[in-house]
Amino acid sequence: MQSLLRQIEKTLFEGALELRDPEVREAFLAQSCHGNPGLRTRLEKLLDAQPHAESFFDINILQAVSSDEPEGEDAQSLPRGEPAPEPESDCVDDANAWIGRYRLVRRLGDGGCGVVYAAEQQEPVQREVALKIIRLGMNTERVIARFDIERRALALMNHPNIAHVLDAGATKSGMPYFVMELVPGTKITQYCDENHLSIAERLELFIQVCLAIQHAHQKGVLHLDIKPSNVLITQKDGAPAPKVIDFGIGKAIEGPLADGSALTTADQFIGTPAYMSPEQASSVEVDIDTRSDIYSLGALLYELLAGRPPFDAVQLMGSGVDEMRCVLQEQAPPLPSALLRSLDRQELTAIARRRRCKPAALIGSLSGDLDWVVRQAMEKDRQRRYATANGLAADVRRFLQNLPVSAHPASRIYALRKLVRRNRLAFLSAAVVTLTLISGLSTSTWLFFREREARRHEARLLAEAEDAERLSRAVFLTRERDFDAADKLLKQIKTPLTTPSMDAVSAYRIIGNQFAQQGRWREAADHFSVLLQIDGMDFWKSVATDYLSCGDVLVESGNLGGYVSFCQAAIAEFSKTQNLDGQQTILKSCLLVPPDKNLIHQLQPFGDNTDRHFGELDPKIQATWGAIPVSLWHYRTGDYEGAIKLAQRGYNGSDAISAHNATIRLIMAMALAQSGQMQPARLQLDAARDTIDARFRGAPGAGDSRLGYWYDWVFAHVLLREAGALIGQ
Repeated sequence: MQSLLRQIEKTLFEGALELRDPEVREAFLAQSCHGNPGLRTRLEKLLDAQPHAESFFDINILQAVSSDEPEGEDAQSLPRGEPAPEPESDCVDDANAWIGRYRLVRRLGDGGCGVVYAAEQQEPVQREVALKIIRLGMNTERVIARFDIERRALALMNHPNIAHVLDAGATKSGMPYFVMELVPGTKITQYCDENHLSIAERLELFIQVCLAIQHAHQKGVLHLDIKPSNVLITQKDGAPAPKVIDFGIGKAIEGPLADGSALTTADQFIGTPAYMSPEQASSVEVDIDTRSDIYSLGALLYELLAGRPPFDAVQLMGSGVDEMRCVLQEQAPPLPSALLRSLDRQELTAIARRRRCKPAALIGSLSGDLDWVVRQAMEKDRQRRYATANGLAADVRRFLQNLPVSAHPASRIYALRKLVRRNRLAFLSAAVVTLTLISGLSTSTWLFFREREARRHEARLLAEAEDAERLSRAVFLTRERDFDAADKLLKQIKTPLTTPSMDAVSAYRIIGNQFAQQGRWREAADHFSVLLQIDGMDFWKSVATDYLSCGDVLVESGNLGGYVSFCQAAIAEFSKTQNLDGQQTILKSCLLVPPDKNLIHQLQPFGDNTDRHFGELDPKIQATWGAIPVSLWHYRTGDYEGAIKLAQRGYNGSDAISAHNATIRLIMAMALAQSGQMQPARLQLDAARDTIDARFRGAPGAGDSRLGYWYDWVFAHVLLREAGALIGQ
């Protein structure tokens, strides 16, 4: 934890250091250090000492490499971004500022563990290069390992959009360095804004970035810090070309680089929080893979489109470690079009002007396909992201060509709309001919109904516009955590919500979850009932979770009639799909309350599929959530011995206080009691009750999502009442 706090303090210091305006820096410190005066005092002391520290560092760099320097030149000190002046006689000796065959010219900036200089190579060719050398005092085993991985990773890659490695070595004092091409460019977001690039032009540049990252992944290298400042735009043959730089925290995923140097640890952030994937922010060790870079590419695309990063960097760094993790792992950023709708008119107009379009046109161009692309790239569950950077680039290319994107749910209407956009002239000509014929045959009828229909249409559009505004405002209020105000707006919606809507799904799901966590079961049930009507556009996994949540809150609110209707609708909906995970979730939801014979008959296909799949699993992975529906199915159908055996196989001994294990214990307790084994049944019941009571009392660790989400605990709580009544406690 101390290492993590130091990392956060370092991130805040570097953020404040970039703010040259004293008033802006003061505001940043006030927000970031709110409630922590000790942290602010340390940051202010570091900022005051920074000018002296920079010159001290550069002087010691020169002294450390003096044994490598050729003779006959004057020593040079290296202020940031300026040519090296003559040294002060009392600071540096007569040695020259050389590292190997490279003469340092000026300091360009700091990396995570090294400093980058512009340098001149004298032989065998004369050219200006970028030279990165490890910081003095940081040559620990961990930092040197990371630096060595960076050097070797870059040497593997040969791509026009990735900065090339030219040379590498170490000074006689043991300080490693590598030399790469000097990239004179501007960060991609700044270049796009300064040159007023359109959305299409920005997407063309972004595709090139994706292809560069794909090349790195094919070489077995992760970047893990993709952000605007690490993607520079240069000129090539008069056209802008991106260059991806700084693989300083990349980790090899295969080949000779995968030598056990696991540099991403549980107590250390590696990357930039505003662009960091949820798994990089995890408090436990996670196997980071290429999909972390896909998430960061999605965050970069988000900023290129909407003019802002998905999460505010200042607020994120100032919120504290736990809150930062919570935001990155659980809070979904607003879609780019939704973000633009929430901005004031002046800021929205400025963002649109930098993209050479009007505000309404900008929002319209992002709504739909681009929202879907960004959403899939930035999914919290990495299994639902694009599998490769090529896949993301291909979807962006399909958008530019007016082809259906894979991120958008398939439908005939959607495909037809894309077809019309690709062939506008032909469809327009056909439409003109058709309208001419129709108008000649039906002019009189059309005139008769025109006025009445126009009035109805106008009233309907007005009502829909007002409801859309209420819905948009409700979504904004949910992000501000004002759930009651958002709920009032949702209740004012007049037009029926029966069609899929991303904004509506987001609002009803967030508020329903909030009410459930507050124990407001009837209100939660109302929201989940509406949600099940409109989230057909969402991914099946989220939809299945919504069904599980709805069943829980209906039972907990005492609405058993509504629960029976819910089960019938759920079976009808999921009988159309062969998705096994979805069927397992519905089976579990419909068995929460003892079912009648008719319901058992309807659930038979779900039970057979679940039973067959569970039996095919490796015994080592049977102690998962899949054990609950299969053991509960055997119990509800009267196979108590089978239920006991399956529950025993499904118990996870390494995670004894989870909702999963509490539920497994309750199923085992009821099956034992039905078999006449009352004493072991009571032992299982008591253990489950202790776990569940501790969770609802807010025991330490109760907020850890790995132990189960609220709907898992509510499920266990309902079964606890049934088991207690059966066993007589």
